[in-house]
Amino acid sequence: QLQLVESGGGLVQPGGSLRLSCAASGFALAYYAVGWFRQAPGKEREGVSCISSDGGSTLYVDSVKGRFTISRDSAKKTVDLQMNNLKPDDTAVYYCAATRFSRVENMCVPTIEKDYWGKGTLVTVSS
Repeated sequence: QLQLVESGGGLVQPGGSLRLSCAASGFALAYYAVGWFRQAPGKEREGVSCISSDGGSTLYVDSVKGRFTISRDSAKKTVDLQMNNLKPDDTAVYYCAATRFSRVENMCVPTIEKDYWGKGTLVTVSS
């Protein structure tokens, strides 16, 4: 079955850190641009960070710049999102998506069709 699976969500206090991972089943994630998105209750889904297939290009939404880092782990065959200094406003369901032959700029636009979406992992930042 071709799918993306997110992991690493959970409950963390403000100022804490979490590392999310996106893994592919049935296809090679290395050939795909990958994006992390989030959707908070009552809000639209937004692109958080995206990375090109070769890892050479990355994008971040302004609200997470300097706090989040996206990277590819070739050994684990995942795309990870390291989230530091988390804030309550970061609370959301986080999704990863993948598209082959996508420009990283387009990858981060949630309304542009993606090849695959994961089912999401919940991140809650609360004291």
